[in-house]
Amino acid sequence: MSQMNRRRALQLLAALGTTGLVAGCGTDDEGEPVTAGSPIKIGLVAPNSGPGKTIGEDIVNGFELYLATHGQRLGGHPVTLVKADEGDNAKSGQDAVNDLLKQGVLALTGVVNPAVMSGIRDIVEKARVPLIGSNASPVSLQSVVYIWRTSYVLDEPGRALGAYLKRRLPARSRLVIIAPEGGDSLDVVQGFRQGFGVGDPRMAGEPVWTDAGGKPDENSYAADIRKALNRKPTAIFCHYSGTAAIQFIRQLRRTDPAYTGPIYAPGFLTEGAVLNELHGVLVDDDDALLPGPIQTVSNYSADLNNNANQVFASAYRKTYNVSPSTYAMASYDAAQVLDKAIRNAGAEPNPRQVNLALGKIGQIDSPRGVWQFNQPRTPQQRWYLRTVQFDGRLLSNVTLNEIATLG
Repeated sequence: MSQMNRRRALQLLAALGTTGLVAGCGTDDEGEPVTAGSPIKIGLVAPNSGPGKTIGEDIVNGFELYLATHGQRLGGHPVTLVKADEGDNAKSGQDAVNDLLKQGVLALTGVVNPAVMSGIRDIVEKARVPLIGSNASPVSLQSVVYIWRTSYVLDEPGRALGAYLKRRLPARSRLVIIAPEGGDSLDVVQGFRQGFGVGDPRMAGEPVWTDAGGKPDENSYAADIRKALNRKPTAIFCHYSGTAAIQFIRQLRRTDPAYTGPIYAPGFLTEGAVLNELHGVLVDDDDALLPGPIQTVSNYSADLNNNANQVFASAYRKTYNVSPSTYAMASYDAAQVLDKAIRNAGAEPNPRQVNLALGKIGQIDSPRGVWQFNQPRTPQQRWYLRTVQFDGRLLSNVTLNEIATLG
């Protein structure tokens, strides 16, 4: 066990109680004694720098939390977690995966960037080593055998939110779509338009596409935001994450402080560390939330009321001092999925046996709610509408209701 994992395990001993953690180390899901198997290696691919760094950190945290609360074992086997830097493009992702495969990993997990996921597809399929992706899942990734995902297909949040707004937006609404051009935005926007209806008269023109290149500065989106606002929208649908989300909201508020219509988006817009950065933008001098709701759709919210989430969210907060994101949750579930598959693959599992076992694990009791893999190897799961509001003194994504089941 590494020094970092040992420290986290000790934190969890104090947070969860010695009995709970020892039980996690010494029993399987049904309470039967675990027979120690041979050591195994799991390769985790995530970015160490750049726009995806914070998502990568959440993915690492989620997987390591599962290991720390399960005795550093998966399926009864002691685990060495080998990490590789995904970088920010397909070539760097390919290099990371090739390096991990050379080290004899039993399975792979992680992957933040959709371009990286597409770029490593053939490498993974040829190597016949299962990849349980915990974030990137482009629509174009189809007909795979060894690639599974515990997140969702990129068009699904847009489909869920589009269908919901189709039913809920008033007849005289004017909805504008604004998003970065290219990449995952095309999947997200296509899903939204599919759910809402491309020919719906409430759609105020074609999407406004903003620059998707590099790290946005204080004026990257200003001209395109003015173009969108000139259409006099009563509601906005957008798709931004991380630094881009922070800059988009800042520049929208600065361009037109009087805009008080709702902002709708996939959960990326307010996920993870974004809300902390936006506090000064969304809250006035009297600590009141500024007008204009921000509502997002996600497959997870840290306030979901189920037993699995109470255990996960409590342990995550006590270990990392922040609430878990959907990225951390999906990585935690990737570890859970591997735990079950490796246990069912036999005493000396190989990658192909683990891959076969992945197709037979059935339902997962997840912090997001119960889900299971569908035929394309992605989750069939619930989607939740959330709103940004205060939870105590902190801005949080607060669940409003369940709006769809997709997958």
